[in-house]
Amino acid sequence: MTTYITRADVDSILGAGWEGAGDATRAVLEANVWMTAKGVKASDPVESDIVQAGAYLAQMAALNTLYADVDPIVKRERVKADTVESETEYMDGSTLSNGRLRLINDLLRPYLPGGGSTFAVRRA
Repeated sequence: MTTYITRADVDSILGAGWEGAGDATRAVLEANVWMTAKGVKASDPVESDIVQAGAYLAQMAALNTLYADVDPIVKRERVKADTVESETEYMDGSTLSNGRLRLINDLLRPYLPGGGSTFAVRRA
């Protein structure tokens, strides 16, 4: 995993308390994992735009929205009241997406077959 941002970076951009009730250390980890998984290219030192984006990603992670569970998309829903009947049809290819599993997949991506390459970024 590449380290694009640190807690100090996020604190300086968003100010104290940006994590709310969330875990700041975990949020920064998730932001770095997310950017690594997306293949964000950074130089040494890391560009300010990337650090800024990382700060907002960390804030999303602290709110549990970066790697949130995603429900499948409902295409059609039918409910019948008498003799109780319920039917739900989902969009083709739409599935439940577990946020924790997506985080794990992104962490392991460089180690999986065809997972891509990793590179080191040194912080100034």
